[in-house]
Amino acid sequence: MGEDRRLRAVVELAQGMAAAHTPRDTWRAAALGACHALAGSFAALSVWERELGRLRVLANVGERAPDEEEFPEGEAYPVHQFPEITEFLHERWAGGGGPNAWVETADGPAAGPVGYCHGAPPSVGWGRVAALRRRRRGCCVVAPIVLHGRAWGELYVARPVTAPVFDRADADFATVLASVVAAGLAQTERLEEARRLAFTDALTGLANRRAVDVRLDEAIELHRQEGAAVSLVVCDLNGLKNVNDTRGHAVGDRLLERFGSVLSLCGAMLPGTLAARLGGDEFCLLAVGPPADEVVRIADELCRRAAELEPGEGVACGVASTADPIGPVRSARRLFRLADAAQYRAKAVRAAKPVVAGREGPDDPVVRLADAPSPARAERRRFRGRHEHPRP
Repeated sequence: MGEDRRLRAVVELAQGMAAAHTPRDTWRAAALGACHALAGSFAALSVWERELGRLRVLANVGERAPDEEEFPEGEAYPVHQFPEITEFLHERWAGGGGPNAWVETADGPAAGPVGYCHGAPPSVGWGRVAALRRRRRGCCVVAPIVLHGRAWGELYVARPVTAPVFDRADADFATVLASVVAAGLAQTERLEEARRLAFTDALTGLANRRAVDVRLDEAIELHRQEGAAVSLVVCDLNGLKNVNDTRGHAVGDRLLERFGSVLSLCGAMLPGTLAARLGGDEFCLLAVGPPADEVVRIADELCRRAAELEPGEGVACGVASTADPIGPVRSARRLFRLADAAQYRAKAVRAAKPVVAGREGPDDPVVRLADAPSPARAERRRFRGRHEHPRP
């Protein structure tokens, strides 16, 4: 491959990874870009899981064998199958440098690796040789990926038995490609961390209001298109102001953290449920799919567990579900208003159990309150005597 063509391949690899929107897209772009750049027929990106002592495959692309999935859930190999890796797995490299790539063939030790780690030939990986033979591939080039100065994983590109064997120049080029992939992975990590911070409450580690807004909009659209049940549990942690005033904000923060843990635990009882802190002393659970009665049961369990937290005073809990008789729900705003109104009623009557919108007959007071004109809702908030975040 000429220098111009290789330069274009490097640029295409970097651009493909930069355009990826999810980690899976990034993994696939890395493997595809390397496969194309090295004129391979198959490529894989794998990560070293030190704590588990294994190499786990993230993505397989190209001409896959019957046992190779594009994004495998359980394809992993113990470290002891890769003696050529262990010598640098726990080392550190400054400045982003690292071990060079090498080539292995289906002929085994006689051919030997043509690229070496720091100039010393590694032991031939018999696991790779066997895999090449089993999958009818003639050779592979293995390029270790170094991220943050540590071995992160590897880039693997193979050719069929009918294609030319990778040479030393290919191994050197694979080392360059691994550096480009490492830069792309680092960028993905930074973006994922930024997304996490943007959608996470710093104190409790739960989702934040922004995350709820996004997920609820998606859920309501699913409800409108497919009739999926969408349920929202809104909670107000009682007694937080008194705790802050009498025992200090550090104790109040600890109470918020403890309730966040309880909320997360209860949310886990409903698969796929989002547990979030809306702000201040307000929290919520958003469930898509489970029956309304099951959501109410979990909300009841949440109230019971919250009542046991000290030094709090329990929780006021309201539930609104599209599966209950609350009228058409065409927007996230209306479901939020209903759950908030149910929570307000629970607080007003000091209910020890959740109040559920729509379950008190045709003239349900929660539905009536939620659907009242805006001034009435504003008056309700003034009556509560505390600042609230505006509802959507």
